[in-house]
Amino acid sequence: MSLLFVNGGAPGQARLRVLGGLIVDAAGPGAHGETVIDLQGDRLLPGLINAHEHLQLNALPRLSYRQRYERVGDWIADIDARRSQDPLLRANQAIPRAQRLLIGGLKNLLSGATTVVHHDPLYPSLLEPGFPVEVLRSYGWSHSLELDGAEHVRRSFQATPPEQPWIIHAAEGLDSGDEFEQLDRLGCIAANTVLVHGLALSADQQQRLMQRGACLVWCPGSNLHLFQRTPEVRPLLERGCLLLGSDSRISGGRDLLAELPLARELAGLSEAGLEALLTSQAAARLRLNDRGRLLPGLRADLLVLPRGLKLSEAQRADLRLVMVGGRMLCADPAFASAGGPGLLPVQVDGRPKSLERSLVEALQGAAISEPGLVLEPRPAEALA
Repeated sequence: MSLLFVNGGAPGQARLRVLGGLIVDAAGPGAHGETVIDLQGDRLLPGLINAHEHLQLNALPRLSYRQRYERVGDWIADIDARRSQDPLLRANQAIPRAQRLLIGGLKNLLSGATTVVHHDPLYPSLLEPGFPVEVLRSYGWSHSLELDGAEHVRRSFQATPPEQPWIIHAAEGLDSGDEFEQLDRLGCIAANTVLVHGLALSADQQQRLMQRGACLVWCPGSNLHLFQRTPEVRPLLERGCLLLGSDSRISGGRDLLAELPLARELAGLSEAGLEALLTSQAAARLRLNDRGRLLPGLRADLLVLPRGLKLSEAQRADLRLVMVGGRMLCADPAFASAGGPGLLPVQVDGRPKSLERSLVEALQGAAISEPGLVLEPRPAEALA
């Protein structure tokens, strides 16, 4: 299918063509039967990149059992101690992992995040063609020094090719600054290192991180929920050494969009800077050379934002269209016909939308649902 977007509301985006999952030259002729979508001043953006997530942990609400934590290990221990007794935790664990991962994927899709860094194993369902978002595949990772131990962490880093990012939770609590020094002694702070959280990093440690060419993923909502603090990230931001992640809902907010007002306020980001942080800068840091910008030859990961609405003020129901690899997966009814018969009517936070058929069918058979997403009743034969 060839799609031509016209009358986009941003400079240089008046026309954009999608063909075969890629952005192609909009100046040339389209394919036979090309569909034209008139944006009427709405704005095209590259799909957002969520730099930190645990996709299987989004069917739970925020969890906390103390007013404030000092160590992330104490929070983990509090959850572990309740796994067998807490009805909420037990019920969630009983749900098949593939369904929990699906909810995590939908959470991101509906918020305009088309690429997600899943900080856990690459479970098979994440790699299936019908999963709602693209998941980072070429990377190395360890959970943390506390859970994995120094030797496992060292081996994980050494096994990761230098052209791929290597990701680890580090300095997440208020008293964990020594984790940076341990990682440094292990030889794990290099140009492909991606630390997550970094709440306890000192100014000197941040400088050394930047000098090595490494970067930090900032999850302000999660930090504030657990520790009532978040790191000072402006030096990292100025050097291009910062990424933004939502974390999962057990510590983070509703989705990536919920992080944006926090990020703007706490880091003094401009709107253009915020958009770059979630698109081109994230793609560069994660070695994703095929996305993050609206250029011919790159993946057609797109979202459409209503004319005049700032990204930092957007809610997920405001997004008029989300496309992943040229596939229109969620759209306003006005755009849905361009996606063909594969889109079915739903509601997102009370607004009519259309969602890709296979996702609707997967949700109909699932034991859990995505809050705010309502499937429209349809005759059984329509879903056959």
